[in-house]
Amino acid sequence: MHTTASDGRLTPAELVVRAQAAGLTTISVTDHDTVASVAEVTALAGAAGIRVVPGIEITAVEDGRDVHVLGYFVDAQSERLSAFLVKQRELRVSRAADITARLAAANIAVDAEALLRSAAARPGSSIGRPQIARAMVRAGHVGSVQEAFDEWLAIGRPAFVPRSGPSVAAVIEIVHDARGVASFAHPGVTRRDALIGPLAERGLDAIEVYHSDHAPDQVALYRQMATRLGVLVTGGSDFHGDDTKPQRAHRAVFGRVALPAEDFARLERRAGS
Repeated sequence: MHTTASDGRLTPAELVVRAQAAGLTTISVTDHDTVASVAEVTALAGAAGIRVVPGIEITAVEDGRDVHVLGYFVDAQSERLSAFLVKQRELRVSRAADITARLAAANIAVDAEALLRSAAARPGSSIGRPQIARAMVRAGHVGSVQEAFDEWLAIGRPAFVPRSGPSVAAVIEIVHDARGVASFAHPGVTRRDALIGPLAERGLDAIEVYHSDHAPDQVALYRQMATRLGVLVTGGSDFHGDDTKPQRAHRAVFGRVALPAEDFARLERRAGS
């Protein structure tokens, strides 16, 4: 799940309240390129009797396209991870500035400085296209975040700026250095299945089989792939906040997507080793 430390809509405290109300017993916050909310969520959830697995979702780049890697059971205090994430956030800030400059050239004014100040006010937080899209909605340039992406921010649109960053293999190494297990995030969304086999040979620990956007046939496909490659299985809701769009309402439901206990136990054993 995600919080306001990256592109989630709920604060750590709000997220814990929702998790408790849903009866969840184990959660993981995997904000994009930051562990800024891990300590707060862990403390609040612990008081509510909920276990927290420290996590993160790191953006890698392969052939100019984003590939997300989930890290679970990571040491949020790892010095090497912290240094790596500083560079990741610097890349995000630079990209955000380039995007807002392209929007400005098209007479779509977005207060880039306000976005950057907001991120800077939250130590360790990160910024990305969703925050820019929401600023476009607030300024009245578009009617929704989806419209902002469809018309301006998605690949091939006028304000799209290609991302630069580390390879997936480099991200897996960083996760391992922080004593975490690395999982290929939402492959049914990323659609880069050809990468998974070679990455399994280079240390990828798991595939995210269970995800809000995975249809039953995709769950079966990636479950079979994990077995064939000898890697583990992860899963979760990828919750970012309430979404009023009917086609995305499934992402706003806590507890609909869960990881079977036996798969979680295997992950825990891998992390312990």
